[in-house]
Amino acid sequence: IDTLNQNLTDILREIEIESERVAHGKAKLSLLDKVENGRLKVQQGIIAGCSGGNYENVIAAANALRGQSCGNDTFSLAVYPSSQPVFMDLAKKGVVADLIGAGAIIRTAFCGPCFGAGDTPINNGLSIRHTTRNFPNREGSKPANGQMSAVALMDARSIAATAANGGYLTSASELDCWDNVPEYAFDVTPYKNRVYQGFVKGATQQPLIYGPNIKDWPELGALTDNIVLKVCSKILDEVTTTDELIPSGETSSYRSNPIGLAEFTLSRRDPGYVGRSKATAELENQRLAGNVSELTEVFARIKQIAGQEHIDPLQTEIGSMVYAVKPGDGSAREQAASCQRVIGGLANIAEEYATKRYRSNVINWGMLPLQMAEVPTFEVGDYIYIPGIKAALDNPGTTFKGYVIHEDAPVTEITLYMESLTAEEREIIKAGSLINFNKNRQM
Repeated sequence: IDTLNQNLTDILREIEIESERVAHGKAKLSLLDKVENGRLKVQQGIIAGCSGGNYENVIAAANALRGQSCGNDTFSLAVYPSSQPVFMDLAKKGVVADLIGAGAIIRTAFCGPCFGAGDTPINNGLSIRHTTRNFPNREGSKPANGQMSAVALMDARSIAATAANGGYLTSASELDCWDNVPEYAFDVTPYKNRVYQGFVKGATQQPLIYGPNIKDWPELGALTDNIVLKVCSKILDEVTTTDELIPSGETSSYRSNPIGLAEFTLSRRDPGYVGRSKATAELENQRLAGNVSELTEVFARIKQIAGQEHIDPLQTEIGSMVYAVKPGDGSAREQAASCQRVIGGLANIAEEYATKRYRSNVINWGMLPLQMAEVPTFEVGDYIYIPGIKAALDNPGTTFKGYVIHEDAPVTEITLYMESLTAEEREIIKAGSLINFNKNRQM
């Protein structure tokens, strides 16, 4: 913070230039106009989530703001305690009253802006936040729609110091009020009086209550020996985050509706993906019904490949595929994979996977975690035929061939591989999903 304050013009201008690159002329972020009398004026402060809103941080914020004012200008401060017991102890100690008296807004014990729900900054605003997550667009910016804000991760004490200074960016080192932290007194009663303890109390006859937006998972088919993938998205960014694969925030109301949630897949990065993938899923539905007429030309070209003359189209699964250089960075949400799967996804192809957990989610939802070393020559709309995929699954680490059926060019070969897979992971993919795998084990 001190370094920023000492080099405001240079650093802020550098960020403005970078924002222009991101916005592609559709939105504008200005930061230099927020410098007043040599100090950077912030528009929003957030202390939230399991890390930001912990007991010690909220106590520290109250120490900085007790008897002070956040001001009644554009700056606002919101505090989300990390849990109900923490919230209750803060209330008992008068900390909540101190913060409210200073003009802070106290929210319920909730993730809030950490997972993209609430406290979106004003357009062209600057928000300072102590939250666990700060992925691109997590705060709600939509540059493609002309709306853009800036977010800086910051320690809770400096956020409180900034609030006590009326929104002018201030380091915690400028205040000396951080030592008085009374011992936390945990009280289990909020949990005891509200949380249902159902462990080892199975009630299998109890009917589940479903609202109209609560939907079951669709049936997911088992893998066939040969597959045809349709390229439905090709992303050449250095990294693709789980927030880009399935946005948070406004999508949260569909978390119990797999198909409804899947409508948002890649919506901020490739808006045409969902339509292309659903059209591919319809081709698979037609195959299962005994009709592959729409792919007559594709299968005719596949049969021209040496050794594939006798392929049976009706025994060849059809699914969509996303190519990304390095997908899966960011949060661990499995919906980044499940949303692809329920609208026809059958594989990812990547140079590498950003996290093991995303790759594991791809596997658990019955999709193939394919990789390739070379730069892909296929484009959206092309098909990729992969023969003997089950045999390839049984030999992870070895390379195998895929054949790109270009729309207006000869068939080309690509070399694919999968990194190490456990015996169980191989069977999960063959079964079509972890759900199917577990069902099969119970039979």
